[in-house]
Amino acid sequence: MIALIDKLEKSRALSKEEWITLLRGRDEQTAAYLFERAQAVRKRIYGDRVFIRGLIEFTNYCKNDCFYCGIRCSNKKAARYRLSEEQILSCCRKGYALGYRTFVLQGGEDPYYTPQRMEELILKIKGEYPDCALTLSVGEQSEETYRLWKEAGADRYLLRHETADEEHYSLLHPKKLTLSARKQCLYTLKELGYQVGCGFMVGSPYQSEETLAEDLLFIHELQPEMVGIGPFIPHRDTPFAKEPQGDLELTLFLLGLVRLMLPAVLLPATTALGTIHPEGREKGILAGANVCMPNLSPEEVREKYALYNNKLSTGSEDALHRSELAKRMERIGYRVVVARGDPEKENQNV
Repeated sequence: MIALIDKLEKSRALSKEEWITLLRGRDEQTAAYLFERAQAVRKRIYGDRVFIRGLIEFTNYCKNDCFYCGIRCSNKKAARYRLSEEQILSCCRKGYALGYRTFVLQGGEDPYYTPQRMEELILKIKGEYPDCALTLSVGEQSEETYRLWKEAGADRYLLRHETADEEHYSLLHPKKLTLSARKQCLYTLKELGYQVGCGFMVGSPYQSEETLAEDLLFIHELQPEMVGIGPFIPHRDTPFAKEPQGDLELTLFLLGLVRLMLPAVLLPATTALGTIHPEGREKGILAGANVCMPNLSPEEVREKYALYNNKLSTGSEDALHRSELAKRMERIGYRVVVARGDPEKENQNV
């Protein structure tokens, strides 16, 4: 296993069979070595810096019906909300005063937010905060829409592919959603000049080492600037309500593998990690992550953006508690920084 990790660090690629062997054969010794190498690679490029993003969950309406998601359109128990433009701008003002220099607008695929409405919102945010990066995470859109938003000033786009195995994808989504369409959106975003993020859930129903290997092969092919990996956590009002949650150790192992494959990648320690373990964020950073995304959304809506059960929405998950997050990072030898946190060139010592 150690030899495969060394090969990955050197060549940044493995065959499907090698990925499967590594995932099946992982143990504590292998994981410890992987995390050591992942930290070394990350520190070579980013030093001890942890970048923070101000997350604004602005709508939990969604036209899609993904089987794992708590805000799926058929969930009649979901308490729906939309933030007004002024509420969103207020979140940005609050975040900017707290030192955030990246805002992440995340929501379901809500038809109310037409391409033009989003364009106006992007123009206002970038007009008021030209020194900030703006990330969008609002699902599958047309090339025309992605271009419109890019020209308005959007910098980054997060679109988790969820699984790169076609059969597995069909078991997690309704028939109208296809892996080929998802992948095409990601390729289009890359072509338009966005900093692109993909990613997947660890431990989703029907997942296997083979499907995870396909995820890693796809990520290598796409070469995204960001990768979001978090454990699957079931939601009580979905078809997967009784499925077990994803494994913490496997999630951390995959974070380490992605760091070696894409040394300069922006890799979040996700809220889901913090949800399944009280030190999940810290463990993610020690496995190779370098981004945290505290919540800037108004407190009264945070629990309503419930993609899964028991989602954290207070403490260091709350953007107002940035000092707490900073202390937690300092305890493990890292520091939270005020910066856009763009992907950096390799071999740049900082």
